[in-house]
Amino acid sequence: MVREVSVGQQLDQYRVIELIARSGMASILKAIDEDSGQIVALKVPYPQFESDVVFYERFRREEAIGQRLRHPNIIRVFTPRRKSRMYIAMEYIEGQALRALLRGGRPLVNEQALDYARQLGSALVYMHSQGVVHRDLKPENLLINEQGQIKIMDFGIALDESARRLTWAGLSSTIGTPDYMAPEQISGRRGDARTDIYALGTILYEMLTGHLPYSGPNVYAVMKAKSGEDPQPPSHWNPELDPKLEEIVLHAIERLPRNRYSDAAQMLAELERPEHVRVTGRATQLHPRADWRRLKSYLMTTLFFASLAAILGLLVWLARRYPAAPIHPQSSYRGQTR
Repeated sequence: MVREVSVGQQLDQYRVIELIARSGMASILKAIDEDSGQIVALKVPYPQFESDVVFYERFRREEAIGQRLRHPNIIRVFTPRRKSRMYIAMEYIEGQALRALLRGGRPLVNEQALDYARQLGSALVYMHSQGVVHRDLKPENLLINEQGQIKIMDFGIALDESARRLTWAGLSSTIGTPDYMAPEQISGRRGDARTDIYALGTILYEMLTGHLPYSGPNVYAVMKAKSGEDPQPPSHWNPELDPKLEEIVLHAIERLPRNRYSDAAQMLAELERPEHVRVTGRATQLHPRADWRRLKSYLMTTLFFASLAAILGLLVWLARRYPAAPIHPQSSYRGQTR
């Protein structure tokens, strides 16, 4: 029986020294490669998933994609000398996820946001040239090392056009994170390079404003809005934002794939020279829905004061309709006591 890997255990050429994190399906462990002395990260699935054929195929594909890609902004995946069970040996990054920098709705400085977007754009150009579409870009899957270099990780639902197409029901359909999913993913399509462009545009939107293009009380409301409504323009949250940067973001997150950048290289060119971007007026052509939180607050306040006014009006009407009887000094009861 396969057991869960723990700190201090030897896993082939790797000695586990620390638990880094746990996800829904795997543990991330820090380990030493005793062949090279290098520090690595191991992604080890929980034992109950190792016999799942769908999970196995997805995990195997994630490893194969990682081993094939070689780019400074993509987590490197190593090939162990031998493997006694399922796991992925990866480059260990000393740093933090982009999500940590965005926590609390804090926007980044424009130049920092652009720097990260350019690095990601460069990685997408390379990745797409290799026939790989990530399909789950989000701040949680982007690590930043101590030198400010950003790294893409987690190719669990990536599309590899060079591999045979998966036909199992659980693998053929795309899953992802609703806030960063493109509308075509929400409608159940596989997506292509423009799907990653949409996700990068959404991440850049969040880095520049501290907000997301769509909001709602739950994921279903967000997905519905993405399928048929316009986003809030970034300048709604950041009135000082350069219109050229806003143009880049809105071009990337166009609802229809054909209206987005045709490829990552085109988007990267504008990220590298934003001063040359032509502003088309995309921001002024949007008709976003009202922000649901502000609308809810406004409606609740309006309802409260309307109810209060109605009650006061009713009291005034009753007072006029049925005036109080005058009080006399001597009542009829006094006369009956004589």
